[in-house]
Amino acid sequence: MALDLFAGIPVADYAVAVQWYEQLLGSPPAFFPNDTEAVWELAEHRYMFIEQRPERAGHAMHTVFVDDLDALVARIADRGLAPAEQETYSNGVRKATYRDPDGNEIGFGGAPL
Repeated sequence: MALDLFAGIPVADYAVAVQWYEQLLGSPPAFFPNDTEAVWELAEHRYMFIEQRPERAGHAMHTVFVDDLDALVARIADRGLAPAEQETYSNGVRKATYRDPDGNEIGFGGAPL
C-alpha cells in the first residue's frame, strides 16, 4: 500500500511561520499552493504544511521519527532553535519537541541510543 501524508499546521502569522519552519526544517518550502500555505517535503510523498488559519493556530501536535535524533537536534541548534522539551520514554525512545510562535508542537523522535 502506498502512503502519502500531508500534515497541516494552522498558524496566525504566515510570514513569521514560514521563517520559523525554514529555520526548523533547514530549507525553504518545496512549494506554495497559494498565498496562505507553504509546503515542505520531509520525505518522498510525506509533507508538512503551514496554513494561515488564525482561529485554529496553536493546536497542532506532530511527531516525525528520524534515524539520528542527536544529529538532527544539533543541526537545528546550529540554525538557532532549541527544543522546548526533551524526553526519554520507558522503552528508551527519545523525543525532542519544538514549539512554533503559535504554540504548535513539532516533535522529532528517535530510537534508543
